[in-house]
Amino acid sequence: MSLIKTIAVFTVLVFAMITLIPIGLVIFILSVVGMKRLMSLLIYKIAQGWALLIIKCSGCTLTVSGRENIPQKGGVCFVSNHVGIFDIILALGLIGRPFGFIAKKELAFIPFLNIWIWLLGGLFIDRIKIRKAVKTINSGVQRLKAGGCMLIFPEGTRSKGSGLNPFKPGSLKLATQAGAPIIPVAIAGSYDAFEKNYRVQSVPVQVTFGKPIDTAGLSAEYRKQIGERIHDEIAGALGLPKNAEENSPQPEMEKTRG
Repeated sequence: MSLIKTIAVFTVLVFAMITLIPIGLVIFILSVVGMKRLMSLLIYKIAQGWALLIIKCSGCTLTVSGRENIPQKGGVCFVSNHVGIFDIILALGLIGRPFGFIAKKELAFIPFLNIWIWLLGGLFIDRIKIRKAVKTINSGVQRLKAGGCMLIFPEGTRSKGSGLNPFKPGSLKLATQAGAPIIPVAIAGSYDAFEKNYRVQSVPVQVTFGKPIDTAGLSAEYRKQIGERIHDEIAGALGLPKNAEENSPQPEMEKTRG
């Protein structure tokens, strides 16, 4: 049964990815000629429908909480733990707003997948070449300032069900430089859905969206500490121990000259 599900899921995944590319390219061209916001929403809705179909075909029991915490307008940065490759499908199906994300440059060389990452607003990052990486981050910052959404996985790699890894230094600069609110996202069970034995399994999967954490006007000192706070928010939602002390400093607003 597991093998049949695996074949069914990958058939749907590949067939939709290939056949929908012409539609996606037409939509992208229309966005260039002045219909960007409408076409961005249309591309996302197509991707969302595809993702929900994949989730349904997997047979996973999906439990979602906190979707009411997602603002419907304005720039938002979703910060999620990264359990497995199923995470991005969950995000596409559940966030409910078009969003871009930071993808490692190696994905730019995978046929069809690279086109969809591009169509969905994904940004490829070269972590080795610092100047190019900074340019990519700045593009994400501008998108957030313009009222768009971004998704980042600050662990830098998949945890593969082994808990919550430390966040990479500077991984939250995308949100803090834009002054955008952060929505912590906790995902559990997605590694068991496929990567555990590389067959699709009907397992329980939980996705929790935390309350928005404002980053606008924070002091420089607290901006350096916010990664620990987000890490603890996600750890708490996953039922894991927190790293920060109970009496951690509270956010301070930067003083303005009057």
